[in-house]
Amino acid sequence: MAVTTGMIGRGFYNRNSAPQWAAIDYVLPWIDEAARGMVFSDPPATVGLADFGCSEGGNSIEVMTTLVAACREHTTRPIQTIHSDLPTNDFSELFKRLRPEGQSVFGETVHSAAVGGSMYDQLLPSRSVHFATTFNAIGFLGARPLDRLPGYILPNGPSKVRGVGTVTEAEHAAFAQQAALDLEAFLTARAAELVPGGKLLVEVFGAGAEHRTCDGIYDVLNDALRAHVSDGTISRDVYETFYQPVYFRTLDELTAPVTAPRAQCAGLFRMERVESYEVPVPFVEDYRGSRDVDIYADAFTNFFRAFTEPVLRLHLGDDPDPSAVIASIYDRIEELLRARPERYPFHYVAHAMLLTRTG
Repeated sequence: MAVTTGMIGRGFYNRNSAPQWAAIDYVLPWIDEAARGMVFSDPPATVGLADFGCSEGGNSIEVMTTLVAACREHTTRPIQTIHSDLPTNDFSELFKRLRPEGQSVFGETVHSAAVGGSMYDQLLPSRSVHFATTFNAIGFLGARPLDRLPGYILPNGPSKVRGVGTVTEAEHAAFAQQAALDLEAFLTARAAELVPGGKLLVEVFGAGAEHRTCDGIYDVLNDALRAHVSDGTISRDVYETFYQPVYFRTLDELTAPVTAPRAQCAGLFRMERVESYEVPVPFVEDYRGSRDVDIYADAFTNFFRAFTEPVLRLHLGDDPDPSAVIASIYDRIEELLRARPERYPFHYVAHAMLLTRTG
């Protein structure tokens, strides 16, 4: 069974992904620096740029705009941008934005395409990509390592602030292993696609020394689901077999496939830069200034509904009216955030690494 169908489509993800953009924007200056050290004189004749996990394309196109400009400083060759996500992803908004008014959004001599498939597989021809990126998508697991996670809805467990729910060490270890295998598969696939000297920029939400990006988001979803178990709307079995197939890595877990002793991908890449950072979340900053809890609760709910609802909908597929149940769950979430926002503090911790494909 697929772990997710992607993000909510119809423009919903594009409208509610400002926090993700803040994390991406932080590392965009790395692109200019990386492009200065690239070689564009060798085959192939077309410069290949690929983004994995493009969703509806709003953030992906902004990244590609920066990438195209950086490459244009060093080559006049034709450029192809590849935007990739799951086959079930809603690509319609991406296509509209790629060619507004019938012209490439990136200008002449830039050609774009979309590829549907798992980012843990090789999706593009070998040695066809000069610069590849992925933002947040590798946080989603390629498979469900356990059938049940009965104590909580996320393998990283509840926050210290809320503390409702449990995940055992053995359960956590199973997900950590799956995440490690996924990352190795992703890096191996990209290594095949990249030209020697090509660049790979990886950014993903994560767990830091003080905060984790999952805290707050999944606590409030867990509380809402438990409330629906209590009132009989969903069964205890549904709760115990449902979990978000997402893993929040530490920085060491992100870099391990390249830097750890006897690392699986150590011979494929050279680490150029790595950093862990926390970015301001727009709706959190707005709330600190306005104290308007209604606007805050609405923005918070829509932000994480964009990526959690598709997983929930898959799990409730046998329900006679899953849309009504889902609407009730997110209504409850908004009520919880409005009533007790201090229970669900949200910090956006991100990790990033810039790699060079060795030759």
